[in-house]
Amino acid sequence: MNELHLETSPYLLQHANNPIHWKAWNERSLAQAKEENKLIIVSVGYSACHWCHVMEHESFEDNEVADVMNLYYVPIKVDREERPDVDATYMKAVQLMTGQGGWPMNVVLLPDGRPVWGGTYFRKNNWIEALQQLQDIFATEPEKMFGYADKLMLGIGHIGLVTPEEEGAIPDPSGIKAIAEKWARSFDHEFGGYARAPKFMMPNNYLFLQRYGYQTKNKELLDFVDLTLTRMAWGGLFDTLGGGFSRYSVDVKWHVPHFEKMLYDNGQLMSLCAEAYKRTKDPLYKEVIEKTHFFIKTELTHESGAFYSALDADSLDARGHLEEGAFYVWEKDELKELLEGDFEIFASIYNINEFGFWEDGKFVLIQNEGIEEQASKAGITVEELCDKKTEWEQLLYEAREYREKPRLDDKTLTSWNALMLKGYADAYKALGNEDYLDAALRNAQFIAEIMWDSDGHLWRTYKNGIAKINGFLEDHAHTADAFITLYEATLEEKWLLYAKQLTDYCLENFYDQQRQFFAYVPKNGEQLITPHYETEDNVIPASNSVMGNVLYKLSLLFHNQYYEKVALQMLYHIIPNLDHPSAFSNWLNLWLELSSQNRELAICGDGAKEAVKQVNALYLPHVIIAGSAKGSSVPFLQGRLVKDSLMFYVCRNNACNLPHSHLEDALTEVIL
Repeated sequence: MNELHLETSPYLLQHANNPIHWKAWNERSLAQAKEENKLIIVSVGYSACHWCHVMEHESFEDNEVADVMNLYYVPIKVDREERPDVDATYMKAVQLMTGQGGWPMNVVLLPDGRPVWGGTYFRKNNWIEALQQLQDIFATEPEKMFGYADKLMLGIGHIGLVTPEEEGAIPDPSGIKAIAEKWARSFDHEFGGYARAPKFMMPNNYLFLQRYGYQTKNKELLDFVDLTLTRMAWGGLFDTLGGGFSRYSVDVKWHVPHFEKMLYDNGQLMSLCAEAYKRTKDPLYKEVIEKTHFFIKTELTHESGAFYSALDADSLDARGHLEEGAFYVWEKDELKELLEGDFEIFASIYNINEFGFWEDGKFVLIQNEGIEEQASKAGITVEELCDKKTEWEQLLYEAREYREKPRLDDKTLTSWNALMLKGYADAYKALGNEDYLDAALRNAQFIAEIMWDSDGHLWRTYKNGIAKINGFLEDHAHTADAFITLYEATLEEKWLLYAKQLTDYCLENFYDQQRQFFAYVPKNGEQLITPHYETEDNVIPASNSVMGNVLYKLSLLFHNQYYEKVALQMLYHIIPNLDHPSAFSNWLNLWLELSSQNRELAICGDGAKEAVKQVNALYLPHVIIAGSAKGSSVPFLQGRLVKDSLMFYVCRNNACNLPHSHLEDALTEVIL
């Protein structure tokens, strides 16, 4: 065994028996490289990564590769999910050197940590050849490497960096119109999403587009969001048998996924479907929420209420070979045997035909029609077909349970847990299912009691009773955001106060007054070769955009002008850089908060918790909701309690109209 057997990360433990003398990323490993004047190999991946497994099998389990790596290099394995700071820093280098990124990511560093060469997946012979050449250059002409490293560091320092402008006024949100029109040119109007493959789900994009379409009464935009969500739910990307979404689709029709299932995707998609259900009451969105809950409950939930990270893409097939998607795909004869007389109608609905064919005689279940069209073609009622689909899916689910399951990444990550917590809170708001609220509260309690250190910081990861690695900005930002959502769902004030406490911690420990953004790593944390400021939204919103939205909400509720100033300063610097709106959707959401349509709604007095349930079931993305059944320490709510009464206050930037005693009257002021 190498040193990785001392770690808790499932990804690192997968490499503990490699013949390579892997080390974890720590001060001791980095110091060894300096002491021995050796190049460093940093190999970054994650447990559910298919090509990471391929490279491990082809190269990292190979003695010939190990001989080269062990002799000339200090080899360090990194779980990108545990150390997103290391991943982000060296991913910038790889993108500069190769024009692309991805995992596994392999980078060669000088002994001082500066990168000089890298890429993603390498075949064995190419990998050995490159490592030998690099070592020859380092031994004979090290000045070449040092010079290249200097130039590369200049480029790395500028990637993603937003240079603060002079202070000025935020442009009117009407400016979003031209951005949205440009954005729409990239839409796929047949299958939804973007007109390219692979297709990532990008839930924050559709949260914003749905809100913007609603506030501008843009039916085309709302129809596009519904098309996208429907096609994703129909596609093989969504596991209609066991619930949960895979990470992305390799094709344009959401058919064949990259089969790993990630907690962060499913948490955000639960929020998105909850918002879409509130707007449309489409039963398909409710079905997706229910099935996603089943998946999270049965596969990714620890007894403590914590959530695990992921299920692998690979599992053992019938021949005992590790194969991507083996757990999820079906052969026609297998389906015929299971479904018997129902096979033909099943095959029509789930496309056991050319449309649903994948490869090697295997099919990935995909639908391409709504339930009404399916029932009409089958010559039965919608109710009968719904019953049949439930029966078929249960039958296939039970048959599939006998297969070898994909490997579980059972570490707990704070930011991903916060996204799932928010998903459950949003689902509870939309559907009122107490199971969702219970899951949200148990997870929130876990974060507050286990992942929150007494000195104020959150821990990044937890496993086997151990919380470790100081949390990054994304952990604190997403947790604050989730706590605000949980407060809106319950009106339990402690969650709002917790969000404020985390926000104040971020301002003290992460905020860079000179850059006017939050650094990804706290001031007292490990500082890498260059600071990282995460500003571009990706499959997970950027931690700075999350902080911006959190700060703006809290500025209204706590009458805090400094919160507002920091949020709007960041937004002001971002707006000139909105060339690619899909990478800034959460910033666009913050910009839309400045619309004249936006409101705050205070619900105060006896029955406030019952009333907020009615409000939460409505689609009101432009309304910030607060309330209390009794006295409150929140400035926005103070002085609003009328004894033995339930009052509703509609406000705009804390300027409030006369209160209403009936919810219906208040809603006439906020519903667009």
